[in-house]
Amino acid sequence: MGTNRQAYPTDLNDTQWALLAPLFPEKTCGRGRPRRWPMREILCAIFYVLRSGEAWRLMPHDLPPWQTVYGYYWKWRNAHLWETINQLLAETVRKREGREARPSAGVIDSQSVKTAEGGEERGVDVHKQVSGRKRHIVVDTLGLLWIAVVHSAGVPDGSGGKQTLLALFERIKHSLHNRWCRLKLIWADGAYEDIVDWVKQHCGWRLDIVRRPEGSKGFVVLPRRWVVERTFAWLGRYRRLSKDFEHQVASSEAMLYLASIHRMLRLLAVET
Repeated sequence: MGTNRQAYPTDLNDTQWALLAPLFPEKTCGRGRPRRWPMREILCAIFYVLRSGEAWRLMPHDLPPWQTVYGYYWKWRNAHLWETINQLLAETVRKREGREARPSAGVIDSQSVKTAEGGEERGVDVHKQVSGRKRHIVVDTLGLLWIAVVHSAGVPDGSGGKQTLLALFERIKHSLHNRWCRLKLIWADGAYEDIVDWVKQHCGWRLDIVRRPEGSKGFVVLPRRWVVERTFAWLGRYRRLSKDFEHQVASSEAMLYLASIHRMLRLLAVET
């Protein structure tokens, strides 16, 4: 680590850092003070906050100052760097699994979570009786996160699904060389039934509704849909995501991408 501090379980090991280091921009201009804290230490501190649920101001003193850590996190969030890194790592994981880099099918679902005081886009999910925000995600058949959109919990799944899939479509559209064109099919539950035609018309994808078997009661494992539910369970291991503590929805989305990044780094480090 290049420091004398005690290691935390969330620290990046050498293999993980080797995977991550090339994805961060180097300081090119000669102006300003020399960088005091290594990038690796900054990232270790960010993952510590994410995994432990710690507030930025309550970070341990043996990590870099919270103002420095938060400043880098905020700058990279605004540059959409977390989304970019998440996408590149997801492609790497898929290749290691013998898959094409880009998926041809995905699964969409939402999760309503409570929020802390204040902040943007808060509402009430009347069906789940949750006051806060709703996380919409699209994952591939391996459960890897490809896009996350956070909005008020009061927005119906159909409307939130449109917003999420349209954001995914725009990202594909502006992707270099249109490399995302393999995506053809997305599975969803009955809450998205009303947007099947809209998705076909505006995105060109088939939205396939996976329904519960007739007469079933209680918990039932449904084909395809269990994949996205498992992803929500993986994300739930990060205490910063146990509730939406963020003031801005951009930070809420960034934390989802960071959790996905951290998990994929662990997968790739084991396989390397």
